[in-house]
Amino acid sequence: VQLQASGGGLVQAGGSLRLSCAASGRTFSNYAMGWFRQAPGKGREFVAAINWSGEATTYASSVKGRFTISRDNAENTGYLQMNSLKPEDTAVYFCAADFGKRRIVTTAISNYSYWGQGTQVTVSS
Repeated sequence: VQLQASGGGLVQAGGSLRLSCAASGRTFSNYAMGWFRQAPGKGREFVAAINWSGEATTYASSVKGRFTISRDNAENTGYLQMNSLKPEDTAVYFCAADFGKRRIVTTAISNYSYWGQGTQVTVSS
């Protein structure tokens, strides 16, 4: 599966952005999807994940209550709605896919075999 992330940009603190991850090449509903981010000088970290059906989600504690992950399998697209953005949310955001129709989702980077290019999110104070 090929993934294309979009929707990043520059926003003031407290603002919102919605990232999209368009999938192609394989049946999107066969994959769990995750969002990860990488700030300058730091390692890539888990943000949120959703299972193949959308019934199960999990979030990093730093974004819980502010970010919402969702997916539309009919449109082969996943989303990350980001509200109440903070300067510390500034990073390159990546979407990734993990093959398998499992009920639970994983936060481990190593479980995700397919990655899109990143989209830059910059939050100004």
